[in-house]
Formats: sequence, C-alpha cells, structure tokens
Amino acid sequence: QVQLVESGGGLVQAGDSLRLSCAASGRAFSTYSGGWFRQGPGKEREFVASINRNGDLTSYATSVKGRFTISKDNAKLYLQMNSLKPEDTAVYYCAADTLQILNIRPNYWGQGTQVTVSS
Repeated sequence: QVQLVESGGGLVQAGDSLRLSCAASGRAFSTYSGGWFRQGPGKEREFVASINRNGDLTSYATSVKGRFTISKDNAKLYLQMNSLKPEDTAVYYCAADTLQILNIRPNYWGQGTQVTVSS
C-alpha cells in the first residue's frame, strides 16, 4: 500500500505562485504515474494534471495549461502553480498508480491540501 501526503497549500493573492508536493511513503515515485485533482467549493472533483510513469509525458486541464507544471522525481510529485486565479481555489489531491499512464480512477490518493486564492 502506497501512502501519499500533500503539502504546500496556502492562502495567496491572485497572480501569486505556489508549489505543491506529494510524498510517497510506500515506494519511490519513479515507479508510478502521478496526477493532481482538485475540488472547489460546491463542485465535483476535477482533473488538473498528470504525468506518466517514465516522466516524459504530461497532460493538463485546459483551465490550467500554460500556468501549471507537473513534475516528479524518485520521491515526490510536484505541481508548480503560477499566475493563480480565484477560480483555482480548491482542495488539491495528489494521486498515483502503477500504470504507465494515469487512470481516471487512480489506485492511490493523498488526503488533500487547501489552496485559496483571493482577489
């Protein structure tokens, strides 16, 4: 069983940046595909970004493309968030799977970290 723990969330102003990280306590992240999802107030969980197991393919939601960057190393998954907007406010969850490309329903999930962007 893989344990995932997110960190790096906080309260920022529009236009600021944040870097989220997700630590895998069960195994090196190099052996997993990874991704980030988020759930805003009163909304359903939505896909944000993903990276394949090899780390050379990424995918982004249209709403964050050009502003967010997903990456990973042996131990952690990251989400660099630039030019943050109020609509980015949500609880962000990291996810992982043993598949080369992340499934829409990953096997492993973190507990979430709050990101709040004020106007």
